[in-house]
Amino acid sequence: MKKLMYLFWAAVVCLLSGCLDDDGKVTEKVTVTVNKPVFMPADVFRSSVHVKSQPEEITQQGKICFYEGYLYISEPGKGIHIIDNRNPSSPTPVGFIELIGNADVAIRNNMLYADSYVDLVWFDISNPALPVLKDRLEDVFIQTLPPIENGIIDCDIYSDEVRAKGVVVGWTQEEMTYTREYYKDQILLNDAATNSPSGSLGSSTGVNGSMSRFGLYKDYLYVVLNDQLSIFNLAGAEPEKAAESIWLSGSVETIFSYKDCLFMGTPTGMMIYSVADPLKPEYQSLMWHVYGCDPVVVENDIAYVTVHAGNNCGQNNNELIILDVSNVKSPQPIVSYTMTKPKGLGIDNGTLFLCDDGLKVFDAKDPQTLLANRLAHYSGMEGYDVIPHDNVLMMIADDGIYQYDYSNPKEITMLSKLVVKK
Repeated sequence: MKKLMYLFWAAVVCLLSGCLDDDGKVTEKVTVTVNKPVFMPADVFRSSVHVKSQPEEITQQGKICFYEGYLYISEPGKGIHIIDNRNPSSPTPVGFIELIGNADVAIRNNMLYADSYVDLVWFDISNPALPVLKDRLEDVFIQTLPPIENGIIDCDIYSDEVRAKGVVVGWTQEEMTYTREYYKDQILLNDAATNSPSGSLGSSTGVNGSMSRFGLYKDYLYVVLNDQLSIFNLAGAEPEKAAESIWLSGSVETIFSYKDCLFMGTPTGMMIYSVADPLKPEYQSLMWHVYGCDPVVVENDIAYVTVHAGNNCGQNNNELIILDVSNVKSPQPIVSYTMTKPKGLGIDNGTLFLCDDGLKVFDAKDPQTLLANRLAHYSGMEGYDVIPHDNVLMMIADDGIYQYDYSNPKEITMLSKLVVKK
């Protein structure tokens, strides 16, 4: 997820005039592109959820979750598509949950939990084709805002006064000119016009892709948003916020639950927190890498991390990094490989599935010889994320949902493709 931190200089589109006085102070007029929030009244926003028995076309790839024969796809900002995948050779869309501001889902004991901008919403999916809206926890993700590509925000978006106007559901852009003052050798901004925001025991759980920001451990749901970790107790009849949100040391983009630890992908590296005490996550370590966006998956104390270029992280490296995490306080690099542009990945019983120039499949039992043990390469699509489960690989790509039978890893066969309308 993009962290909403915008640098002032990125917003300057032109200098209209400037002058230097005798004290060396520069006064100039600057025109900036300003993003003004579009508000939706809170009551309208929270009554906008609609569960539809008729499926809708998938128009954009998003996060994926598999649960008891059904595949749930979060289309960014729009809602959740429900696919009957009991026969992966013939997946069938069966419904859609219209949910403004949705990005992620997690499923536990027939309950689907989803974000809706600032709220956590949950549904009973005992009948997967017709979920029942149960309730929501309001304002638990107050940092969440719609994506923004450039420019600055023209107000203190997190202030109580601004939030009283409703929920931010979009942006409009305007140009604004104001006076900026600074000294020749030291920038002193006089900018009153703008501000910028600085796996579970004894239960059934869904299987998430590696790009997810939702993680499950025992009776708890962990949600990462930028530099904040929220914890929810799912043991009761309805979820409860179990503890104060924890501030993390980096802008976390993905989370993977393994044993009693949370493995988090950040732009600067893989961060590990212990949840041996579920209510008091404890920092263990951070493995640094070049600046880049990345997910992580773990199997048999081996972590696999991808770093890809061509994104908001602003770097040009494309790598697969493999580490020994048997000691979570001191992860040890094993090997790294140059890739084309890797994104999501999954691991199952030593078989590694990697979204890179389509889909690549490797025998990963010996990390040092991984490239020499490539089992398959399917190209022609841009893979985003994968879920390997019960010998079926589910991959969401830019143009569709692909599924493969890997019961024999040396003879992987394609089962189906469900088209995503671009």
